[in-house]
Amino acid sequence: MLLTSNVFFFHGSSCLSELYKPLKDPLIKRCVEIIEMDKEHVSIGSSAVSAARSIWSKIFPKPRRSWIPTGCLQLLEVLHGALPKMSLIASDFSYLPDVRIAGDRAPLVSTKKDGSSLDHSSYIDAKGDADIFFPTDFWILERMDHYCSGWMKVQKDTSSKQGKKRRTIILDTASFMEEFGLPSKTRTKDGYNPLLDDFKNTKFYLSVPTHNTK
Repeated sequence: MLLTSNVFFFHGSSCLSELYKPLKDPLIKRCVEIIEMDKEHVSIGSSAVSAARSIWSKIFPKPRRSWIPTGCLQLLEVLHGALPKMSLIASDFSYLPDVRIAGDRAPLVSTKKDGSSLDHSSYIDAKGDADIFFPTDFWILERMDHYCSGWMKVQKDTSSKQGKKRRTIILDTASFMEEFGLPSKTRTKDGYNPLLDDFKNTKFYLSVPTHNTK
């Protein structure tokens, strides 16, 4: 399957379009390998099914548009390079409602005008006056974290250096607040609790080293 990346180019002075090119960007390649890595591990126990799927996909290839978190990978690479024994707490939207753009992990592109929001069906429509929100795939975030720590490696990585596995957990916001917050202090008279009832589409990611931090 030929992987392609999307880039912008201008037609004239103001119009934007997409240009498809063979995938060569090393950052995008690393990101794709990390995302596909776990699928390879899962298929070890079901080689017959995996082989059948592989043959089927080659005969009937199915194009798929995906949005990959290259910025997240870059950030984790920098953090692990500078602070290999860090403890990390991150929070973000795990999904976004009413997304009109196609593809896995597609963003919500929205413009607010005269107090009303307008959701776009293409990110190309965002020309400086639109907000672009990407949901975080916490499953991928966890694998990127393990990869950047040096513990999880892609098959092509033949380096001998092996990092330490990190202890990680993913919690929805309500569970995180019940565990680490004080929800009893924020409950209103009618039973509503903003710590537990708001932001149902957000999660927390906690990651700490399992080895000696001294």
